[in-house]
Amino acid sequence: MRLQLGRQLLDRQIVDRDGRLVGKVDDVEFAVDADGFPYVAFLLTGQAALARRIGGRTGRFLVAVADRLADDPPVRPLRIPFAQVARIDSAVRLRTRADELPRPPAEVWLRRHLIDRIPGADRASG
Repeated sequence: MRLQLGRQLLDRQIVDRDGRLVGKVDDVEFAVDADGFPYVAFLLTGQAALARRIGGRTGRFLVAVADRLADDPPVRPLRIPFAQVARIDSAVRLRTRADELPRPPAEVWLRRHLIDRIPGADRASG
C-alpha cells in the first residue's frame, strides 16, 4: 500500500483551485478511523516534511535552514487536509486557494529580504 501511495502522491505538484502552485507533496500523515482502518488525513509540504522524509544529515540541514529563516521556529510542515483535495491527476488539485493556506517560512523570508527590495516589486502579483 505504501509503495502505491508513494507513486500516487509523493512528489506531485500541489495546485490550488485557480491553478497556482502551492508546493509538492513531500509526505503524508495518516489517521485511523473508528474501525481501525488507516486513511490519508493530511498532505504535508515544505522543508520540514521533506527533511523528515529524507532523514539523516541532509534532513537535519534542511530543518536548520528552515528554522533559521522562520520568524517562529521550529518550522512545521504545511498540513493540507486531504478533504481539500478535489482530484488527483498529473497534479494534486485542491478545492481551496493558495492564499488561504499559510506561506512557507522560506517564501516569507525571500519576499521580505529580497523580492520586496526590488524596485517595482510592490506592483507585481504575489
